[in-house]
Amino acid sequence: MNVEELLELLEETLEAGTVVPFSASKRMVDVDRMRDIIDEVRNNLPDEIRESKKIVNDREQIMQNARIESENIIQQAEERARVLTSEQEIVKRSQQHAAEILSAAQKSAKELTRKATLYCETILKNSEEVLGRSMADIKNTRMNLRSAARPKNNMPK
Repeated sequence: MNVEELLELLEETLEAGTVVPFSASKRMVDVDRMRDIIDEVRNNLPDEIRESKKIVNDREQIMQNARIESENIIQQAEERARVLTSEQEIVKRSQQHAAEILSAAQKSAKELTRKATLYCETILKNSEEVLGRSMADIKNTRMNLRSAARPKNNMPK
């Protein structure tokens, strides 16, 4: 029997006792029977207490495990957040570095275009000057040819 059943038996034994005359709240009971029941309660009580302690210990162990698990989850979440933040930083730095490279390439391209334009302009100017001198030479040569091809009037006939 468990303690609960023994307490019920104790109560039934008290109720079954003979009422003391002129006193409604007093009864005569079998003392030996009451002592036997009390001894049973004492014998069963440690089992009940052990079970209660076991339940409390189990509860504490479950709570401890839950705390450890929650701390692990929090640590994992914090680590994941650090990784994500780190990855975002890497992406941010990479984007910044790419922007710097692009900017430098654009500057370099502008400078190269400027230098190529100056070079072409210089070549064209030189070509224009050479062509100008060549044109002048051609005109002079044509004039000399015309002069040489004209009959001279001072020649004897």
